[in-house]
Amino acid sequence: MLDRVGRSPRERVVALIDGLLPPGAPRPAPADERPLAAFGLTSFDVVNLMLAVEGEFDVTIPQPEIVPENFRTLGAIELLLAKLGAAG
Repeated sequence: MLDRVGRSPRERVVALIDGLLPPGAPRPAPADERPLAAFGLTSFDVVNLMLAVEGEFDVTIPQPEIVPENFRTLGAIELLLAKLGAAG
């Protein structure tokens, strides 16, 4: 499913991650499944990513879902969004 500007949920998450990374840091591609820590995201960045995901997809991530496993990779975030019914 694509959003109103034609980007998939995964592409939207990649854009959020790009906004958190410092200039010159490696950027994930939409097909990338390396841990987000491989791109230099810190635990603080992951908290900011979680908040950005909530805003971008207009969802509230329930407390039980706020676990490192749900934010380890792009695929994990995509699965979380699908679980929340926000992957479209």
